[in-house]
This record gives sequence, structure tokens and C-alpha cells, in this order.
Amino acid sequence: MTEVVETDAGPARLTWHAAKEPRLVLGVSHGAGGGIEARDLRALAAALPAHGVSVVLVEQPWRVAGKKLAPAPKTLDTGWRGVWPALAAPGLPVVSGGRSAGARVACRTAAGLGARAVLALSFPLHPPGRPEKSRADELLGAGVPTLVVQGGNDPFGRPEEFPAGGHELVEVPYGDHGFAVPKRADITQDEALAVITDAVVAWTASLG
Repeated sequence: MTEVVETDAGPARLTWHAAKEPRLVLGVSHGAGGGIEARDLRALAAALPAHGVSVVLVEQPWRVAGKKLAPAPKTLDTGWRGVWPALAAPGLPVVSGGRSAGARVACRTAAGLGARAVLALSFPLHPPGRPEKSRADELLGAGVPTLVVQGGNDPFGRPEEFPAGGHELVEVPYGDHGFAVPKRADITQDEALAVITDAVVAWTASLG
């Protein structure tokens, strides 16, 4: 099911992958350079409903409008807050999720929206080659249980670069920022995606 939701940043589009007997809703958005066709988002939408988690893939207003570049973080946050009532409408706990820039949005807004938890996929800890430009404060300030899923070769922040904190971190071996793994790696692309889905299935089960 797809629905268009009006926000103060423009219309957003929500694509629901509903569980038959849901206990959680995972709302998850894309990054600044792509949409909901990202391999990790597709994999989660396919896997989680069988485990009682309805997955909602959220296209931010700038993508719905056909723009090539994401707006400022404040505008992204406005769009995300605008879709929250639709995510919460089933009356279930909502996990706030996103990949890359979407993960930053989820962290920044989680406490204020009353999110049950945050799923941060490919959290951009810093711009490539600029570790001094850390965004760790956004991650550490989420204020709710947080799972980070990070590629082992992500130029925006390798797993070993992340600071200690209240979050859990799962590494996808060899994965880049999009969780692509090279052909020479000793795991396949499907196995890399299974690392993601298995981790999220287990983590969401722990949330109740």
C-alpha cells in the first residue's frame, strides 16, 4: 500500500509492507543520494514483515518532487516529523530508521517524536576523508535504543571509528556505504544483506 502524506516540507510518499500480526512499525527513509530502491531498504521490507514488523519505506518530499539534491538538515527533519502521525496511526510502537542522511534525521528527531528506538543504516559519521568533521553527537544524542549497521569499508565511517556509547553496532564485512561488497570478498552480496536482515530481526525482537 502506498500513500501520500502532506508535510510542511511538501508531500512525502509512504510504501507499506505490512506484517499480518504486527507488533512494531519500522519507518525507514533513504539517504541524500538515492531513494527507497536501496538494497538494504528493499531487503528489510522483504524480510521483516514475517517477523511481526511492518516496514514503511518513506520517500522524503524532495525525492517526491523529483529534485536531485537533498535540502538542509532542518528541512529533512521537518519532512520526517510530518510523516510521523501516519507511521504511528496503527497504534503500535514506531522504530525510527534511515540510511545515511536518513539515519541522521532519525537520530536527531527520535526523542522528540517518542520513537521506540532508532535503526541507523550506514550512519555517515563524517564526510569521506574528513574524520575531524564528526557527527557522533547526533548518534550519541538519539536518547533511545539504537542499532547501527555499518559497512566494514564505509568511507563515511568504518565501524572501528565509532565512539563508545549506548548504541549497538553490527558490521557488514567488506561493505561500502551502500553495503555493496566486492566480488573478491569471501562473502556474497546476498550473504552481506543477510547480515543486515538477521541483525535487525534479532534486534527488533528484543524491543518487544
